[in-house]
Amino acid sequence: MARELFSFHFAEILLPRFFIYVIIKNMGVLEVIKKRRSIRKFKPDPISEEVIDKLIEAIIWAPSAGNRQMRKFFFVFNNDLKKKIALASLYQTFIEEAPLVIVACGDKGIERYYGKRGLENYLFCDVAASIQNLLLVAEEENLGACWVGAFDEEKIKKILNLPESLIPIAIIPVGYPQKIPLPPPRKDKNSLIEIIK
Repeated sequence: MARELFSFHFAEILLPRFFIYVIIKNMGVLEVIKKRRSIRKFKPDPISEEVIDKLIEAIIWAPSAGNRQMRKFFFVFNNDLKKKIALASLYQTFIEEAPLVIVACGDKGIERYYGKRGLENYLFCDVAASIQNLLLVAEEENLGACWVGAFDEEKIKKILNLPESLIPIAIIPVGYPQKIPLPPPRKDKNSLIEIIK
């Protein structure tokens, strides 16, 4: 009887998790892109060091202008700081519920290499490339995240005691999703893409 119960629980609990894991790990990049959602409800479960390391690798391996890598990311786990960040983000309180809040910054030092265009264009492109990498690896690891751009820049600088050289560009709360929304509608391909031959 005990053996039968064990077999039942294994099939009911472990096998579904195993198959979900196999399906996710075998997804191509495009499948991961399409599966990703903006998550605003998180479970309190902590994120393992192994997964945190993967997020970091995703960030640092993103492309950048001239490979200058003029960006810096702050991984915030402190609850008091997360609450302050949420309040500085126009009271988007879901941010503080995530076990990890990442603040993505660009380094104004890029202006030394590329002048005004570096400061007004390349800096944002470089940080955005890292964020997209981060979001996709988070999805691959069954995490949820949300790219937040609405916040008081000066307040974030003060909360994190940022040097004058760094500009906060985005805030990304990361955690295991409590609820996964349905896929949002997309514009028609013809309205977004023009083929020139």
